[in-house]
Amino acid sequence: MLTMTALACACMTFAQQEAIVVSEVLYQPRSGEAEYVELYNNGDEALNLAEYHIVRWVSDSLGKHYPLPEYTLGPHDYVALTKDAASVTANYDVKYSSKLVECDLPPYPNTGGSVVVATVDDVVVERFDYSPAMHSRLLRNKAGVALERRSFDRNTNDATNWFSASSLSGYGTPGYENSQSKEWLVEESAFEFSSTLLSPDGDDYQDELEIKYQMSDGSLSARIDIYNARGQHVRQLLNNALLGTHGTIIWNGTDENEKTVMPGQYIVDITVYDLSGTQQTIRRAVACLLSH
Repeated sequence: MLTMTALACACMTFAQQEAIVVSEVLYQPRSGEAEYVELYNNGDEALNLAEYHIVRWVSDSLGKHYPLPEYTLGPHDYVALTKDAASVTANYDVKYSSKLVECDLPPYPNTGGSVVVATVDDVVVERFDYSPAMHSRLLRNKAGVALERRSFDRNTNDATNWFSASSLSGYGTPGYENSQSKEWLVEESAFEFSSTLLSPDGDDYQDELEIKYQMSDGSLSARIDIYNARGQHVRQLLNNALLGTHGTIIWNGTDENEKTVMPGQYIVDITVYDLSGTQQTIRRAVACLLSH
């Protein structure tokens, strides 16, 4: 359920559950190319897009409405909305042209923003707050790379549920299954964190974060990096290291210069590789606290 802030319009309401969800967003197209928003019907009944609007989100309230055309979105199916279907077709592997629907869309800033879907009577049924920090940390140029949702069972605004579309897919999968939703190399539960809190103050309580792992495939390698909330690289714990079947990695709350990091939110970015070069990234958020 989405929570309405005190600044939100009094007439606006939020739906507790709705089948239509945001699945993929290309908010930063290459120069001269078109943005797109992919929606997914996570329910068991067909939906008519004409019952919904894409809405610009301004100061925590609904702004300009962009009505959607008549289109039947079948259960467990995808549709990609764009201003220019020809542009998307020319630059991405569009498997089903019928699943590209042209319509007006709000402007989506490259620095971050919100994709909002509402009913015609202003009930917000989906809101995705995207950020460039959700992209792969190894990605130097984000232009032309879509953000893809990994699981429809997890919260839309779970930052770890989004990742850059695979280069093997052409950096976008408009109108069909996301490249990041395919079978993963390992289950995310293979990496077990000792806590979501770290307090590196020398009092022997949560001074270190332990990352224990258990692999069924001993040939996998991994890189583990720590980033702060602004996406800045703080520390590398592993670099293309062979994992083996089990082990423990420890972060003591220091940066590359062995200085204790400032209090705040940090992201542990684990990228796992197999021998063929296939990779999977797992992210966990950790809060760093200091008691003195």
